[in-house]
Amino acid sequence: MRALTGFLAGLFAAVISIQALAQTSADAGKAGPLVFGFLPIVSSERLVHRFSPLADYLSAKLDRKIRMETAPDFASFVRRTDDEQRYDILFTAPHLYYLAHRKSHYRALVRVDRPGMKAVFVTPVASPVHSLQDLRGRRLATTDPLALATVLARARLEQAGIDPDRDLTLVATPSHNASLLSCYRGTTDAAALIRPLYRRARAEIRDQTRVVAETASVPHMPIAVAPWIDAHTAARLRDILVNMSAETQGRALLRHLDWPGFVAAQPGEYDGLGTVADQLGID
Repeated sequence: MRALTGFLAGLFAAVISIQALAQTSADAGKAGPLVFGFLPIVSSERLVHRFSPLADYLSAKLDRKIRMETAPDFASFVRRTDDEQRYDILFTAPHLYYLAHRKSHYRALVRVDRPGMKAVFVTPVASPVHSLQDLRGRRLATTDPLALATVLARARLEQAGIDPDRDLTLVATPSHNASLLSCYRGTTDAAALIRPLYRRARAEIRDQTRVVAETASVPHMPIAVAPWIDAHTAARLRDILVNMSAETQGRALLRHLDWPGFVAAQPGEYDGLGTVADQLGID
């Protein structure tokens, strides 16, 4: 009888454990949505068009709703990232990821599987500007002062002995596309923007413009998670992103994004951006 009682007690405990595990799984499935923050590198309309399929894909794979968010400008996005802790998943520029990692302990899971990113200086085909030196006294369109393209462009101008605040006029525009259009339409003499965005410009714009200089290269765009995202969820996200190119739906999405795929981010990969980030004057 004592043995039977012990067996029944053990069986009861096992059933309770299984029920608890099932409840935990159910609770995980009912967890609130993850907020995926996207740096406003283009207009909100273009951002949604390009990246909402990625959010939907990850949501389906994780079996958890993912909601896209952005901000009206780069400064607001940085504030929402570091001060308001608003984003669970983060798609941001390399130098702003460095700040998010240093200040708020975000951790990069993957980066775009390309060698690096650089900005280009673009002028109309018929422009008399053929080098950086020809920009002296002229108007150069750039995007947000905190944008990677702007920071890299300023550094490249200084490297060429040109003071970006005295030797030419920097014209801030709402987006990289707006910078390119201002140059294309002759509102400014040239534009500085990230090369991948120039590559994706309309053919008629590319055909009527040319690259006269480029900047140094930095590691490509990362996707990171906030420190409060548990290790299991982070690992699942990383694996889903890294393995996208291995399935038909994932490959179609990568073609839409104009990316070859993702690779796992390496420890310290963005540490070299400290000097660039410090130029922003953000504590």
